[in-house]
Amino acid sequence: MRILIALLVVIVVLVLAGLALLATGTYNFAADAPHDARTSAIVEYARERSIARRIRDLEVPRLDDAAQVAEGAGHYAAMCTGCHLAPGLSDTELRRGLYPQPPDLTKRRAGSSPQRSFWILKHGLKLTGMPAWGTTHDDASLWGIVAFLEKLPDMSAGDYAALTRKPEPELAPGAPAKAGPPEHDHSTHKH
Repeated sequence: MRILIALLVVIVVLVLAGLALLATGTYNFAADAPHDARTSAIVEYARERSIARRIRDLEVPRLDDAAQVAEGAGHYAAMCTGCHLAPGLSDTELRRGLYPQPPDLTKRRAGSSPQRSFWILKHGLKLTGMPAWGTTHDDASLWGIVAFLEKLPDMSAGDYAALTRKPEPELAPGAPAKAGPPEHDHSTHKH
């Protein structure tokens, strides 16, 4: 009985200490101040257990259709490269400011699976900045992105550019070419 009481006292003290840490504003939630190792380990463990539980019965459709991969590449180019990079792109202004740092999806990742990728794309991840694309995209589009992600680590910058290149719009004969938007000037930005 004494052990049970002692354990209960320890739990109460830890909970009160945690609440005091939160209430005093001591814990720094700034994106440029990483979590300590214990907090990172707890968040990572809880996130991975949550995902593993939710993807157990998720069935993967065929992911080898070239049109599906190309459609997924288009979505990826429009929505994902700023955070997750592309072949030939080593960093972005947006990515440098994010914590936790988004994974570089151009590299193979241990523990990755089509089910996991689909679930994360569809539902997003709290505390990471990863949006829930299932609110704006149907499952077929998300599986297309997954199909593309399966091929991405083996792509060269040239392969990626060819797959994501948009055709130039046709102009009426004699029509002047429309100038594009001005380039974003990074010379005054902090790097």
